[in-house]
Amino acid sequence: MRIRSLGVIDDAVVELSPGFTAVTGETGAGKTMVVTSLGLLLGGRADPALVRIGAKAAVVEGRIALRPGTSAVLRAEEAGAELDDGALLVSRTVSAEGRSRAFLGGRSVPVGVLAELADELVAVHGQTDQQGLLRPARQREALDRYAGDAVAGPLAKYAGAYKRLRAVAVELEELVTRARERAQEADLLRFGLNEIASVEPLPGEDAELAAEAERLGHAEALASAAAIGHAALAGNPEDPESVDATTLVAGAHRALDAVRSHDPALAALAERIGEVAILLGDVAGELAGYADDLDADPLRLAAVEERRAALTALTRKYGEDITAVLAWAQEGAARLTELDGDDDRIGELTAERDGLRAELSVLAQELTNARTEAAARFAEAVTAELASLAMPHARVSFAVGQSEDPEGVEVGGRTVAYGPTGADEVELLLAPHPGAPPRPIAKGASGGELSRVMLAVEVVFAGTDPVPTYLFDEVDAGVGGKAAVEIGRRLAKLAKSAQVVVVTHLPQVAAFADRQLLVEKTNDGTVTRSGVTVLEGEDRVRELSRMLAGQEDSETARAHAEELLATARADG
Repeated sequence: MRIRSLGVIDDAVVELSPGFTAVTGETGAGKTMVVTSLGLLLGGRADPALVRIGAKAAVVEGRIALRPGTSAVLRAEEAGAELDDGALLVSRTVSAEGRSRAFLGGRSVPVGVLAELADELVAVHGQTDQQGLLRPARQREALDRYAGDAVAGPLAKYAGAYKRLRAVAVELEELVTRARERAQEADLLRFGLNEIASVEPLPGEDAELAAEAERLGHAEALASAAAIGHAALAGNPEDPESVDATTLVAGAHRALDAVRSHDPALAALAERIGEVAILLGDVAGELAGYADDLDADPLRLAAVEERRAALTALTRKYGEDITAVLAWAQEGAARLTELDGDDDRIGELTAERDGLRAELSVLAQELTNARTEAAARFAEAVTAELASLAMPHARVSFAVGQSEDPEGVEVGGRTVAYGPTGADEVELLLAPHPGAPPRPIAKGASGGELSRVMLAVEVVFAGTDPVPTYLFDEVDAGVGGKAAVEIGRRLAKLAKSAQVVVVTHLPQVAAFADRQLLVEKTNDGTVTRSGVTVLEGEDRVRELSRMLAGQEDSETARAHAEELLATARADG
């Protein structure tokens, strides 16, 4: 991390070891700014009072290595962040006016996105800032991982059955709550289908009847026009002297045909007049037939109009024409079949729901049994760890219980609430001394005790909790001597499976670190880039001596410091 203008820190770079990093320094030198800086990078509250006096803004930048394929990587990519060789660059700026900005992988993001990533990146345990395993949901997840296959197997089956049950319940509820609406829809469909079936319309029938009605309604005018046209073309047999088109054209054709051999052009015209004569004869014949076939029956006209009225009644309700009406009938019949089948579907879903609830009861009981067994082993292991952390009389236990719910599933002879991970409510409890009732760890321990409890828990869970980095602030409050050595030893043990950062004032703890960072002020009271240094060799011995005796050059303190380092190296 790089820290600028934050508290007493002017400009400093903090290089953390992949294993165990101890941050030490005089009281007030700015050690806790490491915790504060990390909190800002993880979406913590932006306090303008943190901005160094005279500066416009405090800036914290960090480079976080991520494991490929984790949900943290996916969430960062969703936010538009780009990884830098597998690492995520994070930046947070807090202005003196209180404005805050966050950047993730080169992209400006809401501060809330950093907070979303925090749970998966760092577990913070401090005097006033406890995260991670203090939440019951995380405690349950950690217990499940600690239990291993004993929980993983039934939990996977349970999750599948639970997901199917939710889908069945949603569909069933929709069918049942819409029963009245479906019944009304079915009645309307039946009425419409019966009305259409009683009329028995044929495709295109409405257009055909409209044409017939037009013809029948003007039968006399049509017959008169056909007669006049026929007479004009073929002559009037009642008037022998009348002149008709057929006779005139025939005469013209004879005249031209007589001389066609003398001029090819005239012969062509004669041919065309011959065609006209044939066409006139055909039309005259059809006009005669049309007049003979024309039906002026008023009874037929009445029947047609009555049929058209019946079809019009259908088109007013079900479609713009009979073709659309028939399409509506086809779709309505399919929908009615679907609605009539809903009652059968309700029965099927009800039976499936009851079967799934019974299956969940069995699986939930398996989960409860497995968690209860694992919780006992966990409590024993953590209690043993606490005995070496200056809490010899403390007892840790897991409360694995359920809540009554008449709509739930049966577990252990009781009907209890259930969710996507089972029916169990898991909570970590602490009894700090004999006679004290077990209470949730957030309420049953002081700040220093709480950090040690969380250290013991993290050591037991080492390798099972997915959080890659742990930050302990004042984990050694109120302890010293052998207990302090044990704290250092356990932090080193935890660091074998995760990154561990500890702000400490105890040399017994710092000696076990893979890297020790010294935070020190300059003469003007600021911490500059050179004010955060990695201690090695003689420098580390000198700092441990100062922490032991307050005297860097004390031979006794130096000997003790070297002894502490030798002990830590031997353990490692």
